[in-house]
Amino acid sequence: MTAKDVKTPTRRRYLKFGSAALTAGLLAGCTGGSGGEPADDAKGESTETATSTSATTRPDESHVVAMEPVGEVTFERVPERWLPYTGDYADMGVALGQGDGLAGIGVRARFGTHHYDELPGVDVDAASLTELWQGGTGKELFHEIDADVHVIDPNFMINRLQWSQSDVDEIEAAVAPFFGNTVFTRVYDWHDYEYYSLYEAFEKLSHLFDERERFEAFERYHGEVLADVESRLPPSTPDLAVLYPAELPPESFYPYLVGEGSQSKQWRDLRVGDALAQHGVTDAQAGGGTVDYEALLEIDPDAIAVRIQGEISEEYFRENVVAHMESHDVASQLTAVQDGRVFYGGLTYQGPIIHLFQLEEAARGLYPERFGEEELFDRQRVANIVTGAFES
Repeated sequence: MTAKDVKTPTRRRYLKFGSAALTAGLLAGCTGGSGGEPADDAKGESTETATSTSATTRPDESHVVAMEPVGEVTFERVPERWLPYTGDYADMGVALGQGDGLAGIGVRARFGTHHYDELPGVDVDAASLTELWQGGTGKELFHEIDADVHVIDPNFMINRLQWSQSDVDEIEAAVAPFFGNTVFTRVYDWHDYEYYSLYEAFEKLSHLFDERERFEAFERYHGEVLADVESRLPPSTPDLAVLYPAELPPESFYPYLVGEGSQSKQWRDLRVGDALAQHGVTDAQAGGGTVDYEALLEIDPDAIAVRIQGEISEEYFRENVVAHMESHDVASQLTAVQDGRVFYGGLTYQGPIIHLFQLEEAARGLYPERFGEEELFDRQRVANIVTGAFES
């Protein structure tokens, strides 16, 4: 489908904010490389049978979808070639069986495609995706990619990536509409329109791609997994600090609060307390500065989750984070360090697939005595939903 196949939105509700300058610290959570790079951030065989989950819109029918802040968007047919910026929406599209149409991503290292290696028949080659962040994000790439839809909040482009309203209008008119809502965090002051939870945004994408049955299958299984995990949580849960290293080995960190954004869903699912919020720390994405070990010692969280973008091995994490903290004069005094409760905190951007992996990893890190190394969800069942081999 070309740009001619797409009609412009029937109403424009994204806001005309001015560009906001990006500091290196805030970029650690939004658009950049992993680790120390310059930053911007089966339980058994399944017996389910295959069914078709996608209905293609007939040529004489329009395809109308709606989402804040863009409102209603009308397509001549269901989009096939699509372009997200953040890994949360990329993961949602893959979950809906749209991996073949995925054309690019903001930063490859922030899209956890390595998790798909555990899902039989699911394969996304991150190296083949055009990377939109190249020291900045230019309009030329959007013209070159020529997607049918940009699964991106236009206000994110304006307020986080220094685009102007006219830049957004140009790409919308010349290439394809924008369709997205920034959901990974709720700290941005420019986001004064409706927020969506991870699964609410996921449902919107299921309408976009006409994949309602896949969405419902994921929603059902997510509910089953979550109910099982919640039933096994202890009556008392720890106060957690979620941190992103300012450097490796770390001497200071960017703080991330356990808020309502999709990036924190696994922590909310596991009912942790927010040690940083309880001590008045400001989220890095809202302009908060770094915290050093002296400041952390005053807070002294029960557990520490260290978020690092990209595929991180246990050996790498142990060598570059845990061992350093254990030998550090101040960090070694932290309760979390002394109790062995410093663990990998995962990625910022998660859709329904990556969330299951990060929920499992977080449960193991927080409650090893209850979850150990157990697989908390069936990889084959998830793969079956992605590939369409499931019962509706």
